[in-house]
Amino acid sequence: MTQTNETLRIVHLDYSHLGGGLSRMMDRFRDEGTLTGEPDADAFLRNNPAGALLGLLYDQRVRAEYAFTGPIRLHDRLGHLDLSLIADMDSGKLQSLFAETPAVHRFTNKMAEYTQQVARFVTDTYDGDASRIWSDGAPFAVIERRVRALPGFGALKAAKMKYVLHYFGYRDFSE
Repeated sequence: MTQTNETLRIVHLDYSHLGGGLSRMMDRFRDEGTLTGEPDADAFLRNNPAGALLGLLYDQRVRAEYAFTGPIRLHDRLGHLDLSLIADMDSGKLQSLFAETPAVHRFTNKMAEYTQQVARFVTDTYDGDASRIWSDGAPFAVIERRVRALPGFGALKAAKMKYVLHYFGYRDFSE
């Protein structure tokens, strides 16, 4: 089945084994055409690779939709989502921005720390461009290993990256 969302055409993947919030988001996409429940948030994540990556990072111990809109809150507070700039920020300042209401994530200090660590890793390894983790045409097994190398990403979270990339339109994994 193909779902059209604006100009984005997504062939649905089998995600029945996932369960949880990401699965609920994909159900919503199938039924309503939006992942987060906010079309503008979906558009932001489709057009901001760092946002999609950080959304998955934040998808722990909060509702998935809140996690995936966290990067938008961070962007609005910083005026950018440039991982190179985030990597070099004062960590106390970043933690303060995370804690502003509504918080970027409920675990403000830990997620600010992970965000900065991911930003540093992406800056050092991929010249600050999160899309370089997946945009070279590598098979998903390679992408999964790359994501698993990121701070805050374990095996389960790295495996979910396939669905994030697919449903936000970065890579088609339907074949």
